Amino acid sequence: MHKDDQMTPMERLTGFLTGGEMDRLLAMPFICSMSGKAAGMTHRQKRATGRSEADCQIANYERFGHDIVITEYGLHTVGKALGTEMGDPEDAVPHIVHNVLQDLDKAEELDFERVLPQNSPDAQKHLECAHILHEELGEEVPGATLICGPFTAVASIMPTEVLLRAVRKRPEVVHYLLRQCTEVLKELHKAFIAEGQLIFFCEPIATGSIANPKEYLEFVKPYTIELMQNIHDNGGMVCYHICGDTKRILSYMVETGPDMISIDNRVPLAFAKEIVAPHMPLLGNVDPVEKMILGTPEDVEEAVKECIKVGYDCEHGYMVCTGCDLNGDVPLENLDAYMAAARKYGKMPVGPQNWEN
Repeated sequence: MHKDDQMTPMERLTGFLTGGEMDRLLAMPFICSMSGKAAGMTHRQKRATGRSEADCQIANYERFGHDIVITEYGLHTVGKALGTEMGDPEDAVPHIVHNVLQDLDKAEELDFERVLPQNSPDAQKHLECAHILHEELGEEVPGATLICGPFTAVASIMPTEVLLRAVRKRPEVVHYLLRQCTEVLKELHKAFIAEGQLIFFCEPIATGSIANPKEYLEFVKPYTIELMQNIHDNGGMVCYHICGDTKRILSYMVETGPDMISIDNRVPLAFAKEIVAPHMPLLGNVDPVEKMILGTPEDVEEAVKECIKVGYDCEHGYMVCTGCDLNGDVPLENLDAYMAAARKYGKMPVGPQNWEN
């Protein structure tokens, strides 16, 4: 437990979920892509093994005392298991070099058995990370697995621009691939839940900056509802996040049935509060670039304070989070400032007395 806290993150989350006591608001900066920085590892070193991935999460928790440790199944692992070629940069997130599916007529030739946990070396590596975190920190800190939704999984199989054309010209192929991705994601969710993980369901390709509401309703929402139900049927909890501007689809996101929703910094927190807060907890949304990377510690403190001022009285609860994953350019001092601000302005009982003095 961090020296400046009175409760462990697990105790704090239990209080949040049961209406019990809490010492402060839950604070969950998404320390995922940049987790190697606090452990002195490059991204390649971090992603090499389940042990190294877990060690990076542990090092960050020991420094910052934030309320979640994250296993990074990621956004491209489904495609990689099927044959999508990935880059291997030393200290950056791997990017897609060549998608496995270039000819839509060959979609049915893909072997989705390769994505299942027992057949995918990458899935096994991340499950090892989840297992280590649960064994070594599970009684103190909750763990979550960041994993793609089916629409984003399809974008790891075929180029995004091809996918966006196909939703109009070859919808039957898109639905075939979404069905296959949904079925393997069910098995992946089940495996990570068995390791004590919450599911952080991330669907960036469904953002309003790429797909319109009509496309969301046809190609994203039905499969998401099915996956949310599967997570709950397996005893799991799920947080739903779509990057970018989701104002036009936020009410539909609520209807998919997650346990909580995380919003990007491009969505005003007050706007999201009106739509999400009557139904479930809201997470968000400190700017991960302008504040966390480019800002000073003082900028970060102010941003955290402003988020807490808006979100603290959400009907079903609020967690102060970054608007998206943090990359390796984040100064560690800014994360120190983030957590210090969360402890200062999110101290229970939260109210104007925390920021008006």
